[in-house]
Amino acid sequence: MNAKSSKAVIGLGTWMDKVAYRLVEREKNLGRSLNLLRTQAGIGASGNIHIGSVSDSVRAYAISLAVRNLGYDSEMIQFADDMDGLRSIPSDMPSSLSKYLLHPVSLVPDPFGCHESFAIHVESLLIDALEMMGIEAKLYRGYEVYSRGLLRDQIAKILSRWREVGEKIEELTGQSKFKEVLPYFPLCSSCGRIYTSVAKEFDPSRGIVPYKCVGVSIKGVRHAGCGNEDEADISKAEGKLSWKVEWAARWAGLDIRFEAFGKDLAASVKVNDWVSKNILGFEPPMHLQYELFLDESRRKISKSKAGSVFTPHSWFRYGTPQSLVLLLLKRIRGARVVSPRLIPSLMNEVDRLAENYFSDGGDMARKGLFQYVYLMNPPQKKPSSVPYNLLLALASTAPKDREMDFIASRLRKYGYIVDGDVQARIGMAVNYYRDYGQPERVKVELSGPILDAVKTLAEKLTGIDDGEKLQGLIFSIAREHGLQPSEFFKTLYMIFLGQDRGPRLGPFIIEDLGKAQALEVLRAAISANV
Repeated sequence: MNAKSSKAVIGLGTWMDKVAYRLVEREKNLGRSLNLLRTQAGIGASGNIHIGSVSDSVRAYAISLAVRNLGYDSEMIQFADDMDGLRSIPSDMPSSLSKYLLHPVSLVPDPFGCHESFAIHVESLLIDALEMMGIEAKLYRGYEVYSRGLLRDQIAKILSRWREVGEKIEELTGQSKFKEVLPYFPLCSSCGRIYTSVAKEFDPSRGIVPYKCVGVSIKGVRHAGCGNEDEADISKAEGKLSWKVEWAARWAGLDIRFEAFGKDLAASVKVNDWVSKNILGFEPPMHLQYELFLDESRRKISKSKAGSVFTPHSWFRYGTPQSLVLLLLKRIRGARVVSPRLIPSLMNEVDRLAENYFSDGGDMARKGLFQYVYLMNPPQKKPSSVPYNLLLALASTAPKDREMDFIASRLRKYGYIVDGDVQARIGMAVNYYRDYGQPERVKVELSGPILDAVKTLAEKLTGIDDGEKLQGLIFSIAREHGLQPSEFFKTLYMIFLGQDRGPRLGPFIIEDLGKAQALEVLRAAISANV
């Protein structure tokens, strides 16, 4: 639905549509060209790629899609900060990298020998993950941007007024160092490190920054300087801006209209906004602040610490790209805990969104969310999916090393079509069960006749060995307790599978789940409600 045709619903009714509408209206009010509205996402190329690494990209791309849906052209810029120095050795990386500490990651050799540099190795992992999700991004590599002089004008303006910028940085962040030195890190022509040199003047006529390599302390470790004195040319990759001002240069140089940021960077965004507007004469892009992504211990996800990294490629072993996109797009506010244990519920939620999307009527905002989960290219017909919880239940009873064939044969018996998509989903579920076991069951609220009926089934189940007889018994127990059979079956499906439907229940319990496991599940549900 076009925003112009409805006052009640903007675009497809999601938060992305509301943000896109505000973005377009803001640009109109600023009087800027609406020919191309660029969004941007950044990636640090100095460490492991994790789920948080792709979150900016997915969200920025979703805003671009929402802008397009409102009738305006948009593209997403993926900026790789690969002029940054290697500050520490990331987990799962060889210790041989230690000799390249503080070297720009774009100039550090790939320790795995498969790419031109460490940075391109890391960037390729991100781009590969984005492509697997169907995200189209125009990649800008920091080293190439500086090498081509694309930010030369912005750098010159910032360095020409560096004392004024330093005062504002102190006012907004409390950091005073840039009152004494330029917010620019020369790349030492002798030792090849980028944070060890200091610059205290700028020659605007030549675009030159004189510097001396004096050393620096980072994370409590002192890195001695080599004493080299030289000059850096701002039109080449002979140095880079501090990120306290670099975002502003990027925004102005690349004409960026939208960029989101994590709340831990709020102060730096304020500085860059001021620099963009007051030094560069470019109205800063519209922003959206989001909460951080946390690991299972509720700590900020780190790209360098072992045990903290859960990668997009790891996710795709257990869940579809759509399930990951849903995690990142279902809401923008609030901190998010990222864990593989979220995957079963997200897989189920994608299925529910599909049910809603392909039904007559249904919730309009959820129909819109489904389209964004598929990046505005939803399937033409309902995907042939099998409930993920059912696959996990079958994986728990399948013969070891024969899980795929066993589960496929059981699904065919239940009447499911086992096509390529279902085969892929079976593989994901088998991987999940092997690595994490059954997910924690969602508590089903039981009371009154429903609770009594469940207790009766638990008592009588031990004497039943035939699936069809158990099916009939469930009908009888429902009527005995004054329940509609459909209501009782729905409750039992929720107890066993975490969803309100599934295969024929009696045969499933006797032939596949097994009475022992079924009794364990029933007794746990009863205990949780008494």
